[in-house]
Amino acid sequence: MNTYLIKGATLVNEGQQFIADVLVKNGLIEKIGQSLSAPEAQEINAEGLYLLPGMIDDQVHFREPGLTHKADIFTESMAAVAGGITSFMEMPNTVPNTLTQDLLADKYQIAAETSLANYSFYMGASNDNIEEVLKTDPKNVCGIKVFMGSSTGNMLVDNEKTLENIFSKAPILVATHCEDEATIRENLAKFTAQYGEDLTIDMHPLIRSAEACYKSSSLAVELAKRYQTRLHILHISTAKEIALFDNTIALKDKKITAEACVHHLWFNDQDYATKGNFIKWNPAVKTAADQAGILAGVLADHIDVIATDHAPHTLAEKQQSYSLAPSGGPLVQHALPALLEMHLQGKISLEKIVEKTAHNLAICFDIEKRGFIREGYWADLVLVNLNDPFKVTPVNIFYKCGWSPFDGETFQASITHTFVSGNLAYKNGKFVTSEIGKRLSFTR
Repeated sequence: MNTYLIKGATLVNEGQQFIADVLVKNGLIEKIGQSLSAPEAQEINAEGLYLLPGMIDDQVHFREPGLTHKADIFTESMAAVAGGITSFMEMPNTVPNTLTQDLLADKYQIAAETSLANYSFYMGASNDNIEEVLKTDPKNVCGIKVFMGSSTGNMLVDNEKTLENIFSKAPILVATHCEDEATIRENLAKFTAQYGEDLTIDMHPLIRSAEACYKSSSLAVELAKRYQTRLHILHISTAKEIALFDNTIALKDKKITAEACVHHLWFNDQDYATKGNFIKWNPAVKTAADQAGILAGVLADHIDVIATDHAPHTLAEKQQSYSLAPSGGPLVQHALPALLEMHLQGKISLEKIVEKTAHNLAICFDIEKRGFIREGYWADLVLVNLNDPFKVTPVNIFYKCGWSPFDGETFQASITHTFVSGNLAYKNGKFVTSEIGKRLSFTR
């Protein structure tokens, strides 16, 4: 394993910025200090660059197995590394759904052979697999995923007894997709009765409404409080939901945490006019007031982490009519550049970005020796240039699907280097594909 000496970078870590050298050896951060020397190391001149802990993405859909015409673990982990994401946690709505421990093991085997980033996979819950769920090992699996609203795939958990079983018995963190299915169906029936088959994308946030989100999220919170469950609610999309989450408790002591996604921070319902189905997600992108409320919730620590919900579909699938086009879009390559753009616009500090994309993920999920720039921790590191603009075009997109909701956007900041467990996996548009990321472990 190579040794690297990163010289003169501005570190952004644990609420501070300071210039230092970082020595990376045997996959770990061996030393942080001034005027370090290591004759055996490959030296990287990082003067003028910012060194961040690698982003940890707690919600991705990499589509393998079964949907590899859209994406696969190799291609999407490559795009993630190019975007400064060094670790990911992947969802169970692949084909077949990850509803048994054997199927979960199969996904880990694929990643062990092909993933350029560090990895973990959620165990999926259904209405009838509680025995398999309870076998999940807290030490080497990130969590249990519960779809409390239907999305891509057929994993809706809507049986009240099943939900109570999961929340009362789950051995580890339960991550939920919260949209009330009955409310959505009722809204869809109303719009279909009025417009027939001529539904359009601007109706999406009205069908998958704020009320549907709040009703489901509040139910999840109520169940978690009743059973003292470790609950993590994914992709908050409304301002109203922010009040469900306490910002007066230290994160390490929270039993209920929440996630915001980059697309809900960047887009609002006015963007449907130009972006159409390319910003069709579940939960839906909603109003500018919701967008502002989510950002306020992030800044005030009601929302604990920022992720992507990376969920690619083919261009042909997205170019269908609203009713036929699937929800979801690719984001891992451009999430960190988008957040850095928001920083440059004065909306969020670098320290807060690092907190919400790295530090807090490590705390929320009890990830072992990752998420911080600390001696003795794994060297998951990203060098960024805040003054190196690039335009997103199909030519520089690494997603297998070949498109991005940010197509045509110019970002002012670029990722120059990404280290994954001490390996220089990405440098200025080039990849090292001979080294594989590591399976995440958890101190539970």
